[in-house]
Formats: sequence, C-alpha cells, structure tokens
Amino acid sequence: MDIEGKIAIVTGAARGIGRATAVALAEEGARAVVLADVRDTLSQETADLVRAAGAEALVLETDVSDIDALRHLFFETEKRFGGLHILHNNAGIGEGATDWPTVPTERAAAIVDVNLRGVIIGTQLALEPMRRSGGGAIVNTSSGGAFMPLPPQAVYVATKAGVVHFTRSCTPLLDSHGVRVSCVCPGVVETDMVRETGIDGQPAEWLQPFIASVEVLRPEDIAAKVIELVRDPNSAGEVVSVANTPKAAGG
Repeated sequence: MDIEGKIAIVTGAARGIGRATAVALAEEGARAVVLADVRDTLSQETADLVRAAGAEALVLETDVSDIDALRHLFFETEKRFGGLHILHNNAGIGEGATDWPTVPTERAAAIVDVNLRGVIIGTQLALEPMRRSGGGAIVNTSSGGAFMPLPPQAVYVATKAGVVHFTRSCTPLLDSHGVRVSCVCPGVVETDMVRETGIDGQPAEWLQPFIASVEVLRPEDIAAKVIELVRDPNSAGEVVSVANTPKAAGG
C-alpha cells in the first residue's frame, strides 16, 4: 500500500512504539494520523511531532478495553477524515513491577482486555470503514515473548501469543474485506514499559541479564517494520519477529 495521502489510526500512540509509528506514518506521507491513548498529555506531544512531520493529527483519548470508546474512535476518524486505510493495534500493558501469580487480579484482567480484546475488537471495527475506503492494512503488535514461556509475565505473553494466532486467523479478511492483517513481534525495546517491570525506573532483575547481553531495540526499529508490513501487498497473515542481536564481544 502506498501510504501517501492515507488515513491511519495508531493505538498506544502516546509514547514508545506507538509514537514512533505515528511519526513514521506522517513522514511517509499519510494525510492524517489519529492518536488513540489513555494518556492525553503525552498524546498531544506525539501530535506535535506528527504535525511537524507533515500530517494532520487528531488526539482521541481512548481506552481500547472499552468497546464504546473503540466505536467512538472509528466513528470519529471516518467522520473527520472520510475514511480509514491503516490501523496499528499497538496499545498494550504488562504485569508491571508485579509478577505472576501475585499480580493483582484486576491488573491481570486489564492485561487481557487491553492486549488481546482490544486488538480483536479494534480489528473487527476497522473492517467496514476500510472496506468503504477501498481496503486497508492492519498491523498488530505482539511480542517475541509470544513464542516462549516467561513465568514472571505469564499473562502478558499469553495475550501476545493470542495476538499471533488471531493475526494468522485473519488471513481470509484480504479476500472478504480487502484488508491485510499482519503482526510484528519485537524483542526488548527501549520503552517505558520495559523500565516499568522493575522499581525506580529500572528493568526487573529477571530481565537485566538478558538486556546486558543484547543490543536493545529502539522504537523506531519497530516502526520501520510496521511501515514495511503496511506497504507489503503479500503481508496478510504474516507474523514478523524483530529480534535483539547479541552484543559483540567486549561490547
């Protein structure tokens, strides 16, 4: 898909991968990027960056675990800009500084609602606006953790594994709706979410040895892969990993 002139929505756009993707879409010529997040102030900062990159920006405070809020997001996007072509289902949360199974039950439920239900319902609600716009591309954010057991973050990796299988199961939507659904699975990325796994802004102790042994990815690295998947006409059902590389000896 040619991104020039297209309308995009990015969830979890206030920071990290979502912010980097929103800016990248603007730099690639998107006409407008709708920024959906629960963090209004940080979303406004992203909006300034999107506008500086040449696109219109609309901030819609959105909790993706709230179905009515998601309905409002897609309704307002189509009403304001006349269509929808690109969706990055990126919003996500983890156990934070707590571990499974001591993570509060309410937090565990929220992880499922944001990371998995938000992706599923967001994809479903995007289909008709995209079909009316002549087709579209959806990229879901999963995680490298979707492919391995991770006991301290058991709920998080379970939801991310669900995103992988959901994405693969959406392959037929290309024929039925003209919508390609794909998925990016980042390794460890320099984001606030990683720092929030521990205390005092440091990654959790169980994560630190791995971080010390690899090159940590930047949000822009993941945004670049999202752009590739949006452009790729053969990406329906694709699940693409962006892995960390080991540090060079002595690095």
